[in-house]
Amino acid sequence: MGADSNVAPVIIKKKKVIAGGGHHGGAWKVAYADFVTAMMAFFMLMWLLNATTEKQKKGIADYFSPTISISRVSGGGDGVMGGDSVFSEMTLPKVGTGATSMQPTESREARGLDAESEARSSEDEVFKEVEQMLMGRGGESMVADPLLQHIETRVTDEGLVVELFETEDARLFDTDGQPTELMQQLSGVILRVSGLVSNPLAIEAHVRAAPIVIARDTSWEVSTERADAMRELLGAQGMPAARFDRVTAHADREPVTANRMDFRNSRVEVIYLRRT
Repeated sequence: MGADSNVAPVIIKKKKVIAGGGHHGGAWKVAYADFVTAMMAFFMLMWLLNATTEKQKKGIADYFSPTISISRVSGGGDGVMGGDSVFSEMTLPKVGTGATSMQPTESREARGLDAESEARSSEDEVFKEVEQMLMGRGGESMVADPLLQHIETRVTDEGLVVELFETEDARLFDTDGQPTELMQQLSGVILRVSGLVSNPLAIEAHVRAAPIVIARDTSWEVSTERADAMRELLGAQGMPAARFDRVTAHADREPVTANRMDFRNSRVEVIYLRRT
């Protein structure tokens, strides 16, 4: 026993070794999440390609394009393996049903709002040119100076509005409701302006409120007569009847000044209506 006490004790250490198999920790979850994200991105890309117009596709492509100048209809490479981009009108539209700038359709859903916006913008440019020629904003006016003080123009959602108004010293209609010399000259201006565009016309007449209390309000009758008189005056001067889209009377319901009895409120508006 004495001899054995000098011998160091033997310690046996057991190691647990796991050889392969198992659930591999959480790595598979990360891989699956990456796969789901990639599939989501893929389906979003497919949806964008189907739901956008050709111009919108080009805009998206330009946003993500590098600063290096490459062809818009190229895959980015050159040579034999260059290929075409999916945004090229010669590639994508062949397998789709949407409209392109080369192959437009009449369907508004296919064209989106791009074609309508372009048409509206183009029409606005024409209206502005007519305004400049009429009012002399770009140089010489096609209207004599004494008449310019009776004309105002503005472009609205409805079209180009040419407003002809009277003053206390210069009336558009006499007491019998007949057009004055001033009104005849202004209608000649409208006739010349109408030769610059082919848009349909709308005529609207307004009158000022009566300065005294009257037993019977005749503002509706007077404005109706004035609107119709303007239509007949333009027709007599050569305006085709087919260009008149509507003739409207507003009585004294839409004054342009705070004083409803102001002569400025008596006016005739000729509107060149939009086609879009």
